[in-house]
Amino acid sequence: MNRIIIIGAGPAGLAAAAAALASSAHIDIIDDNHASGGQIWRGGADHQKDARATALWQQLSQSTQVQFHFGAKVVHATKCDDTYQVVVEKQASNQTQIFSANKMILCTGARELLLPFPGWTLNGVTGAGGLQALAKAAYPVAGKRIVVAGSGPLLFAVAASLIERGAHVTHVIEQAKFGQLSRFALGLIATPSKITQAYQLMRTMHKTLETRYHANSYVVSAHSSTNESAKKETAKEASNDTIKEYTLARVRVSIQGEVQDIPCDMLACGYGLMPNIELAAALGCSITDDKTYPKVQVNDAQETSLHGVYCAGEGTGIGGVDLALAEGTIAGLAASGQSISSTHKAQRHKWRGFAQRLHQAFGLRPELKHLCQADTIVCRCEDVTYGQLEQHSDWRDAKLHTRCGMGACQGRICGNANRFLFSWEKDSGRLPMTSMKIASLMLACEDRK
Repeated sequence: MNRIIIIGAGPAGLAAAAAALASSAHIDIIDDNHASGGQIWRGGADHQKDARATALWQQLSQSTQVQFHFGAKVVHATKCDDTYQVVVEKQASNQTQIFSANKMILCTGARELLLPFPGWTLNGVTGAGGLQALAKAAYPVAGKRIVVAGSGPLLFAVAASLIERGAHVTHVIEQAKFGQLSRFALGLIATPSKITQAYQLMRTMHKTLETRYHANSYVVSAHSSTNESAKKETAKEASNDTIKEYTLARVRVSIQGEVQDIPCDMLACGYGLMPNIELAAALGCSITDDKTYPKVQVNDAQETSLHGVYCAGEGTGIGGVDLALAEGTIAGLAASGQSISSTHKAQRHKWRGFAQRLHQAFGLRPELKHLCQADTIVCRCEDVTYGQLEQHSDWRDAKLHTRCGMGACQGRICGNANRFLFSWEKDSGRLPMTSMKIASLMLACEDRK
């Protein structure tokens, strides 16, 4: 029996599985979240307003060919003869399992690009998409004054989502200039559904009449509310002052060249997305870089340079849910031996055009490279500062001397930041993918004998 492993249960992964159902293939879908949907349909595809999400979930959940494995972390993957083996640690049962298949589809999605600036480690400062995910998971934002900043259409979605949950989104700060945004808006004529989506998001964002949108603007720094000259007369006061010292109170922003301070309780700041390519790179798939970000190289059938391994969604380039669905469908058809119609290819071409216009409109401005001060922490896992990193010539040199990128996230956050700040390229991928139990490593090694 033909077996297919799909890594990731977001839109691309679900679309790939649905497309492969017409064959007799057995499909294992592995995801480290506790429900389907990925980041775009977070909280479960069956609980989304998007009818495509609920339709896909209903189709797949009722099929005997498909088996979901949630809360499952991929720690190792390898090829043995014509079979791919994936080592997974299941969080709930604390068990290790090896999946084997002759075809694999990587739908590993993307992560948010976070850029350091003075004060970005204060309590109350998060990524834009990060706060949206927290709010969807019932983190309380009602009544809080929130500034949403960074770049890209995600800012509108984040602001609307927070407002729906009772937050007071006072400002949306977009770093792209008006000319870039105007050209992007004009290009939406080619994708009418995006015009409707943008209108709905803006209507939600402005229904409270308190959100101000500023283009050609960016966050300069974040500040706490401590008064360093205040006397700490009691232990309780001292404790409260310590808390305030690390808690956000205001954000300094450059609004069209004018520096202003905005009081707030939270700052959600993200500068777009970066593809998750670590697993593909560790397997040996070719990675390409068009000066925007590294991404997995695929052919017309979404197959990577490694025979039998396909990639779809944000891993091949950031393009949003529509491109993820189109690429996932093509990957699922190809991996299951079915033909790919011209209609499927036309859909992919359409949404790749949208993705290209997206990158052109929201390219990051050079001023963002010069916000850090010498004592600004860049690697939060190992407390490595910008001043320490300036003394080194490349990623490897900085890593060996400062431990930058050697903490819990393994460079997934600071690696992308240093790529933007210093034009450093970090290690593309290695095995194991993340920290793993000795028992899991032994099982992986034994299975290869």
